[in-house]
Amino acid sequence: MPDKLKAAVVGLGFMGGTHIEALRRIGIDVVGCLGVTPEETQGGVARYGLAKGYASLDELVADPALDVVHVCTPNYLHHAQVKAAIQAGKHVICEKPLAVTSAESRELVALARQHNRVGAVNYNLRFFPLAHEAHSRVQAGSLGEIWLVHGRYLQDWLLYPTDWNWRLESDQGGTMRAVTDIGTHWFDLLTWITGLKITAVFADLATVIPTRYKPSGAVETYSNMLGGAEKGQAVAITTDDYATILLRFENGARGVLTVSQVSAGHKNGLEWEINGAESSLAWSQDDPNNLWLGFRDRPNEVLAKDPSLLGGEARGYAGYPGGHAEGYPDTFKQMFRAVYGYIEAGDFSAPTPFATFASGHAEIVLCDAIARSNQEKRWVEVGAE
Repeated sequence: MPDKLKAAVVGLGFMGGTHIEALRRIGIDVVGCLGVTPEETQGGVARYGLAKGYASLDELVADPALDVVHVCTPNYLHHAQVKAAIQAGKHVICEKPLAVTSAESRELVALARQHNRVGAVNYNLRFFPLAHEAHSRVQAGSLGEIWLVHGRYLQDWLLYPTDWNWRLESDQGGTMRAVTDIGTHWFDLLTWITGLKITAVFADLATVIPTRYKPSGAVETYSNMLGGAEKGQAVAITTDDYATILLRFENGARGVLTVSQVSAGHKNGLEWEINGAESSLAWSQDDPNNLWLGFRDRPNEVLAKDPSLLGGEARGYAGYPGGHAEGYPDTFKQMFRAVYGYIEAGDFSAPTPFATFASGHAEIVLCDAIARSNQEKRWVEVGAE
């Protein structure tokens, strides 16, 4: 990787630390960091051995040493922070969602184009090697016409009323939660693999736990799962714990997705299956190194992640030989390698393997339709509003 590109990370929770680790794996110099509070900034400097803790966002984006800003803060901060970085001439990798509203995300798409900056949204799950293998097989037509696209994304980290995270609060995470937090990962992955847009939705959302107990101090994502949760102040919850969404795709294919953050025993269980006129594919994040291939006229197969068995597209995203498992942290490494390589190449009109600001905006427009469908209890066309 080019050593002249330098980065800073804004936000030092679970995702901020994950970004720093992945950047160091590909040789990117992380110059410094900025937390949500001064204490978080100094803690990040000490924890990750960084040279610099910025006093403000203005100081960070004005630093001429920086090329790329990674935005890993709570959702409500994304728009202002991304906007400031782009206007200062920085490239940006933003955690999903790109913004809280489609008006905000639309503005960011326009700003990135106006300033000729690369804007990426961290839909990192594209970068499992077998996701790229599935993408290349579907795009080559090996499944025939796509008929059905279905799956689920289930977690249990918010199962108990004492489980707490900023995502639960609509003023920080947005009016929807499970759909925007994990559902959009599934949507991005499957629309990218199939190349098909979702044109209409029929959604049923529910807040399974309407009252939760907010602890007195800050809680890092997933930390409550370690036990010892404090039963603090009772807070009414309006964001969704669960959703099931019927889907219609542009080619006439049908689909369905179920998402939940209150399903006991499921830690990070994204699964998908695609059924075509000639064959099927299926994959699970719990078993990321195996891709299921289904047939009518011959035995089904399981393709193991092995560079020597993968097509050319997928082979480039497999960092280890066959029999050497690759997982979640490797997707960040591969995505950031793709983004930084793209920046270094300098042709920003070229196709990207990563999700761009335009991809992130499309996800928010889709979420707008899902929210409207749930409210009005009917099919809604995506983008119709």
